[in-house]
Amino acid sequence: MAERKRIVVAMSGGVDSSTAAALLVQQGHDVIGIGLRLAAPGPETQSHQARRGIAAMDDARRVASQIGIPFHVLDFEAIFEDTVVKYFCRTYLDGKTPNPCVVCNRAVKFGHLLERARALGADWVATGHYARTCRDPDTGRFLLKKAADHDQDQSYFLYSLSQEQLSRAMFPLADMAKKDTRALARSLGLKVSETPGSQDICFIRHGDYRRFLVERFPESLQPGPIVNTRGDVLGEHRGVAHYTTGQRRGLGIAAESPLYVLAIDVATRRVIVGMRDEALTRRISVTHVNWIPFDTFEGPLDLHVKLRYRHPGAPATVSCSEEGGVNLLFSTLQTMAAAGQSAVFYDGDVVVGGGIIGQSR
Repeated sequence: MAERKRIVVAMSGGVDSSTAAALLVQQGHDVIGIGLRLAAPGPETQSHQARRGIAAMDDARRVASQIGIPFHVLDFEAIFEDTVVKYFCRTYLDGKTPNPCVVCNRAVKFGHLLERARALGADWVATGHYARTCRDPDTGRFLLKKAADHDQDQSYFLYSLSQEQLSRAMFPLADMAKKDTRALARSLGLKVSETPGSQDICFIRHGDYRRFLVERFPESLQPGPIVNTRGDVLGEHRGVAHYTTGQRRGLGIAAESPLYVLAIDVATRRVIVGMRDEALTRRISVTHVNWIPFDTFEGPLDLHVKLRYRHPGAPATVSCSEEGGVNLLFSTLQTMAAAGQSAVFYDGDVVVGGGIIGQSR
């Protein structure tokens, strides 16, 4: 080992973060395990989230003991509430679709946790994400790249990290496939080796975000008209926060052909729907862009763009917009993307940048 580092590992009690911590110990580093108490308060979710959080922290603590590292639990509930949960609710109430993992990674795991890590004498934060970082020898900038296992790659959720954060981020699983992670965990005797991966938003019970919103904001159930592009009323919806741009299922409207949500007008509480051909677009605007290989974008660039995590990506020309963001012009028609979600730009395996999806047109 070239250099022994003191590293804080964000340990959730799952197989990925546990194996990441074990790998760093094997490499001879001075590792500190940190569990984050993130449970979001709420009348329906509080007891469930508290129980789930306690069980996860118990798993993380057992792993830490097994691999011989100290383990601490930090109360990040207020931080998580202010930075992630409020953003999540506000975005839905604005008729958009949030991506809480992107905000959590930037503000919590590589924001507040990095500050706490430095207080413990550690200059690095490691997580169980599948992604890679490296330093560009020509520019000196830190780069974010796809993981070796593209099927498991999570660079999409990390595009908003700053240069300072990337310089202090470690992803020990960068070159591993998920099956290899589980195999290593089994070989080390970690009881979390078969823990299933979470597919839900961590602070919402059973993935039912609508119920979560109603608990906090009963006004999100205010009904309004569902209209077509001519303004004809086709039905009534249950509240704009319950719909996303591009949505096809669950509209509750009988029609000869499937209808898609084209737009959400919060001011008039209208959900505008249309046929499939009306839901296809080649042009999408993006705001709040974070660039990684450079500070200033001059463009245009031909890149590969993902419009959601499981989107395969598609070729698009990225150019500057008058509003200070960028415009995407795809070479082929795309299903209208959900406003508020993230568009992430790739040049091969390198993440060039990303931002928040605005209008599709």
